[in-house]
This record gives sequence, C-alpha cells and structure tokens, in this order.
Amino acid sequence: MGMAEDNFVRHGAATIKVIGVGGGGGNAVNRMIASDVVGVDFWSINTDAQSLTLSAATKRLQVGQKLTRGLGAGGNPAIGQKAAEESREDIAAALAGSDLVFITCGMGGGTGTGAAPIIAEVAKEMGALTVGVVTRPFTFEGRRRAHQAEEGIAALQSRVDTLIIIPIDK
Repeated sequence: MGMAEDNFVRHGAATIKVIGVGGGGGNAVNRMIASDVVGVDFWSINTDAQSLTLSAATKRLQVGQKLTRGLGAGGNPAIGQKAAEESREDIAAALAGSDLVFITCGMGGGTGTGAAPIIAEVAKEMGALTVGVVTRPFTFEGRRRAHQAEEGIAALQSRVDTLIIIPIDK
C-alpha cells in the first residue's frame, strides 16, 4: 500500500452526506435511497413540513419554521434563502463531521434555489469538500423559473468546490 492508502486506512472512511434541498432535491434523495446507495448519510431539507413527512431520508430538517410556518417557500427563492438563514445553526448541526457534502436540488423553485447556496456556505465554513448537483427547470416551466434557476446557479457556483448542472430537458 502507498502512503495515501495507509493514511486512508489509519484515519477511517470519509463522512459523506447527501443533502436534498426542496422538492426536487428531496425527490433525488428518495431515488438514491431506493437504489440502495450505501455509505452515505442522506438528509432531506425543506421549508414544507408535509413534503418532509414523505421523505425516505431518516434525517430531515425543516428550515424557516418561523418564516414559513411549514408551508413552503411558494416558489420564491428569497423566502428559501431567508428560511435557510433563519435555520443556519440547525444546518450546521446537520452537517457536523462531514468530509464531503453533496447538495442536490432542482433550480428554479423557492427552497432549493434559495436555500442551497446558504447550505453550501455553511458546509464550506465547516471545512467540507462541497459539491452541488442541480437540475435546470424544463423549458415549458417558463422564463420566470428559468431566470430564477440561473440566479440560483450563480449564487451556488461561488459557494461550492464543484457544481454539476443537469439540463432536465435532455
């Protein structure tokens, strides 16, 4: 074994967390869990309390409880952002001990678009390697949603180590 492998064995495996943010991110996490992905801590983070109850993730965090009263962000990224800022300490607690954090969401809506950059910022502050995996909205979802998605992608890009953007139309 080489030196890098010796270090890996000595220090144990990395702690990897996959954070699904908003409805789209929650769906992605549910699909990964259904595909029997192992060795990863799955989290579902949302403003919508009802949506969280449907998550296959055993670890769930409702953000912005005071702001949204559990009703979601209504497609408004500013509300998603404020909700994440309100719950910043809870997000930090969820991410504690992470070596690698994958943040997944559908861009263009409220919670994923607004909260994902804040979650990424917290992960980076805690020293985790941070990767965003996001989708752009379908073309038929309209210009407003596409514009919100581009703004969210720009905000996330500056807060992650790597950003993977998946065009959902393809």
